[in-house]
Amino acid sequence: MDIQITNRLSIDEGEITLTFVRASGPGGQNVNKVSSAVQLRFDVRNSPSLSDHVKHRLGRLAGRRLTQDGVLVIAAQRFRTQEANKDDAIARLVALIQEAAIVPITRRPTKPTYASQRRRLEEKGQRATVKSLRGRPTDKD
Repeated sequence: MDIQITNRLSIDEGEITLTFVRASGPGGQNVNKVSSAVQLRFDVRNSPSLSDHVKHRLGRLAGRRLTQDGVLVIAAQRFRTQEANKDDAIARLVALIQEAAIVPITRRPTKPTYASQRRRLEEKGQRATVKSLRGRPTDKD
């Protein structure tokens, strides 16, 4: 079964490894007995589903969550049930890949117009006049 990322991009569930571990924090009587936290692992570098561009951007966005081997590790322990934590981890993976799939718009530098330069200098002059009038009164008066 595939996990749908965008209209054109999906990853196979076989590319994801889920490990269940004990969670820290609240849990009542089950806290030391039930492994409710989820550790999701996704091999970014060897994924056949992702293009090189998406892999590169995903590596930069993942930051410390990406190991040296190129494996993305997402830990989810926000909820008390395995199923909710599993869904949370997968949702976070999907959101991260969706963000990586967006091609950033490159900025094209532009020059300010002549009129905007004139307005800026006029406002600067007016401001300088206002500030110069704030000084001490002179003895000429």
